[in-house]
Amino acid sequence: MSWRSRARGLLELTRPGNAVAAGVLTFTGAFVAGATVADAGAVAAAVLATAFATGAGNAVNDYFDREIDAVNRPDRPIPRGAVSAREALWFSGALFAGAVATTAVLPVTAIAIAVFNLLLLLAYTKLFKGLPGVGNLVVGFLTGSTFLFGGAAVGAPLGAWVLFVLAGIATLTREIVKDVEDVAGDREEGLNTLPIAIGERRALWAGAVAMAVAVVASAIPFVNGTFGPVYLAFVVPADAVMLRATARSFSAPEVAQRHLKAGMLIAVVGFIAGRVVVLL
Repeated sequence: MSWRSRARGLLELTRPGNAVAAGVLTFTGAFVAGATVADAGAVAAAVLATAFATGAGNAVNDYFDREIDAVNRPDRPIPRGAVSAREALWFSGALFAGAVATTAVLPVTAIAIAVFNLLLLLAYTKLFKGLPGVGNLVVGFLTGSTFLFGGAAVGAPLGAWVLFVLAGIATLTREIVKDVEDVAGDREEGLNTLPIAIGERRALWAGAVAMAVAVVASAIPFVNGTFGPVYLAFVVPADAVMLRATARSFSAPEVAQRHLKAGMLIAVVGFIAGRVVVLL
């Protein structure tokens, strides 16, 4: 296999779109928490650390999931032979090293969040992923905590806590929908995911209830006066997209999970717009 094919396979392991998106979420957390021009270096380090850690987590996840992916996602780099399992593991280690190096220059609170998330991520791949609902909660927390990490990088870890809640719950719901899609491969591998443990429809209803909580939480910045009508103009459509996607998950889970991600991104734009208006 050519070096270009191997390099492409390694890049795919990171799920670059997800890594970049995670970096954007960290930037958003810092911005919403009150970052200034003087914080540019810390924000850049936090964004890089998040992208490195996300890529590393995705790569090590593919390493541990290589047998499941042979059934559910045979086009992934390891099952299709683009990279070996050993190469994926070493590449993940190199990315984790990059995350550690860039995190080291940040405030203590940000470092503490990064260390906790790293331990949680490693535990997820080996311990939590196959436990009913636990793996979904872990992924939701890790996604939402990118906003806390961004805020911590500029000395305000709770400056974007509503985004943490909204993104965490939206991701939890999306992960449940993804598990419904992957029931066949997960059952063959012996995993006891939430849809397998309690049934697919009950799992989807659990995700729907969680999403309803997230929608209520999204109104808090407007109700308490943190952000005004511009924020609301984005968040209301975002909530509508996510609620509709949650309803569609009962009939079209693959479509629903894409729409859940789109709704979350619209909400992120709403927080950015709300912060810009405050600055003006």
